Amino acid sequence: MTVWDDLVGQERVSEQLGAAARDADALVTAAAADAPPPEASRMTHAWLFTGPPGAGRNQAARAFAAALQCVSPDRALGGAPGCGFCDGCHTALIGTHADVSAVAAVGSEILVKDMRDTVRKSFTAPANGRWQVILVEDAERLNEKSANAVLKAVEEPAPRTVWLLCAPSIEDVLPTIRSRCRHLNLSTPSVAAVADMLVRREGIEPDVAAAVARATQGHVDRARRLATDPAARARRASVLKLPLRVEDVGGALKAAQELVDAAAEDAKQLAEEMDAKETEELKAALGAAQGGRMPRGTAGVIKDLEADQKRRRTRTQRDSLDVALSDLTSFYRDVLALQLGSRVAIANEEAQDALERLARAGSPESTLRRIEAIAACGEALDRNVAPLLAVEAMTMALRAG
Repeated sequence: MTVWDDLVGQERVSEQLGAAARDADALVTAAAADAPPPEASRMTHAWLFTGPPGAGRNQAARAFAAALQCVSPDRALGGAPGCGFCDGCHTALIGTHADVSAVAAVGSEILVKDMRDTVRKSFTAPANGRWQVILVEDAERLNEKSANAVLKAVEEPAPRTVWLLCAPSIEDVLPTIRSRCRHLNLSTPSVAAVADMLVRREGIEPDVAAAVARATQGHVDRARRLATDPAARARRASVLKLPLRVEDVGGALKAAQELVDAAAEDAKQLAEEMDAKETEELKAALGAAQGGRMPRGTAGVIKDLEADQKRRRTRTQRDSLDVALSDLTSFYRDVLALQLGSRVAIANEEAQDALERLARAGSPESTLRRIEAIAACGEALDRNVAPLLAVEAMTMALRAG
């Protein structure tokens, strides 16, 4: 199994990254021999991975990082980088490689303080790997100050440093940054490709794999979660019942409250799993005795961690709501397809009765207005509108049609 096997339906991108990794080897070899670099190299110091949610932007960047750090013995015999088994590949893929640094948004933005140490590290030579790799998983969430810090590092990088930026689209990244990156655009994997991956890699029954791949419309991570997590399937089933619960004002407001509460519960569960562990690890690193008092002068560090944890809980709740909004959009898209007599395959076959009922009761115009109301809710959440207010406005608009 190579590092490229997790890139579902991205054969073209895998070939380009594999070729760049081979050229990166040639650059390292030339530098070690104090020889001039090879001409027309497909390797460069900055890459921008774009594509729709679920296409595998982060996975592609992580696989490329692993290929750059590959130390397989087969390399001496002409083997391709990215074996997936050696220590370099393994530690890069699981996030423990000393020369692969990943930055992701804790809250709604990547703050400059989140980037400061990483930018500083980007100017150092690799500790024990072949390259110093900096992976920014949410480049679209860079704010003005953190984006400027990245720009300065990308403009004048260290000789053995590679920046890997991931964002939904090229327009989500500052023009000054994207102009210095090689752009790779990932496409949405086909339903068949996602289903095949679930059968081969996760051991999912073929009929279940096909159903969840169709339901998530090529979103690899969500398909995997639906296939393996009964709680996720239960939450999705609850969301798909919402369109039938907004026929009166009381039902619309109650449905909104339950949707927000479910997202808050998701955030709470994640916090319970991570916050206590992080806090104990930080206290131990600061020299606190087990169950004892913290050393003097460390209160500010603990407060910073608590602030980051609060930001993460907020983002987790928003991400959970985004998944629900995506499921609702898919539902009404199926309704519209039935109303227009389209031959497009229905994504939510398990809700066929509800789809047909709403298709008969409304018009294509009203369904489009409902889809627009869901999109407006997502935009309101992006503007930090209180989740309950945004979702209540949406459910009332769904009721009105």
